[in-house]
Amino acid sequence: MQKFKSNGKILLTGEYAVLDGAKALALPCRKGQTLEVEKGQEETIEWKSLDNNMVTWFEGEFRINKGEFQPVLSKNQENNPEMINTANRLQQILKAAFNMNSEKFLKNDGFKVTTHLEFNRHWGLGTSSTLINNMANWLEVPPYKLLEASFGGSGFDIAAARHEHPITFQLTPQGPQAFISDFNPPFQDSLFFVYLNRKQNSREAIAHYRNQSSQDVTALTEKISGITEQIIHSEYLEEFKMLLNAHETLISKAINLPKIKLELFPDFPGLVKSLGGWGGDFILATGQEEEKEYFRKKGYNTIFYYRDLIL
Repeated sequence: MQKFKSNGKILLTGEYAVLDGAKALALPCRKGQTLEVEKGQEETIEWKSLDNNMVTWFEGEFRINKGEFQPVLSKNQENNPEMINTANRLQQILKAAFNMNSEKFLKNDGFKVTTHLEFNRHWGLGTSSTLINNMANWLEVPPYKLLEASFGGSGFDIAAARHEHPITFQLTPQGPQAFISDFNPPFQDSLFFVYLNRKQNSREAIAHYRNQSSQDVTALTEKISGITEQIIHSEYLEEFKMLLNAHETLISKAINLPKIKLELFPDFPGLVKSLGGWGGDFILATGQEEEKEYFRKKGYNTIFYYRDLIL
């Protein structure tokens, strides 16, 4: 049996602007996804996806035939749009991988594949990116190319999936570049993450960003890159908060949407920083137990200390 593991991700800086070349700071998570592969029936891929509670949330077969991976679902799944979409997406990834490395499929007549998420699949911590990276490792294909042929995006989440430390990520004319960062804030005990109880669709968020035609992309990427560098070396919480507030102002203007703090938490005394696609997934906040209780009283009960979530 083969087993692969990839880390989840938090994008601390550079959301949206990373698509245009801004330097972003990405934080790999302790929670990720595993993929196990065993020999299976001839010309068949038996697929099972387990959630963080070890409950099967998707199960199906794919019939292998000359680069085609025909999905076979149960009658119950055939009427479930989410299951159909999942099957179609897996089919797309498998076909793309076959086009890059058909030899991999000729070495074995069939496979049994089991994936296991270590976090809730609605949290936006990298359900797709950890899957892509694991499949790229299994099928021996370039992960960024596999991402481009399936979900799309900048690729920062693929870089985070492959690292055990915070990284800077940037799209350059030479391709994606990721470097280990020495970001290790001395005030991390004052940082925590809060789930907003709604999952953001990354592709829709990116499309919204692209539709904002009035922005000066070059100026935005330069400013965001500069803030990223300053944040990496910030030693004091107040400096860190000031920089992230400036970051929020820039992105809010670029996507023509209000800051999450103004929209949802205007009376919160600390920092509130959106992460990834605005309007969903997690936020970063500052404070101690009293500040955490503020969010619990508003119904936001999924809260992680920085050191409990970030590698």
